[in-house]
Amino acid sequence: MFKKSLSLALAGALIFTLVGAAPVSAKSKAGKEAERAAKVKAGVAKLGVGRDARIAVRLRDKTRVSGYISQADNDSFVITDIKTGAATEVAYTDVTQAKGQNLSTGSTIAIAVAVAVGVTLLVLYLLARAYD
Repeated sequence: MFKKSLSLALAGALIFTLVGAAPVSAKSKAGKEAERAAKVKAGVAKLGVGRDARIAVRLRDKTRVSGYISQADNDSFVITDIKTGAATEVAYTDVTQAKGQNLSTGSTIAIAVAVAVGVTLLVLYLLARAYD
């Protein structure tokens, strides 16, 4: 009886470890940093350049820089503070976290259409109520 229970417990533990095991990442630290830099570079490219391309980043030395992207190069980009106008060059590899704010053209058009439809429906509702 004990051997049967022990063998069932071992079989269950074996199945649990095979099914529940998370895949192990074998990337080196340099590989992870390069991947993070590539993601930041893609995000900056998606935001674009100009006063509408606002971004806030946290750097490796725990400092925070926020403003808009005034220039983007292959290895770094420049964040200009909105209030002071001070420009800070930031390397993609120095960024640990980035948050950008920029609506795409499609999003802006969709929001404008939704507002126009809402206003039209409100006007039609008010007109129908006035004739009743």
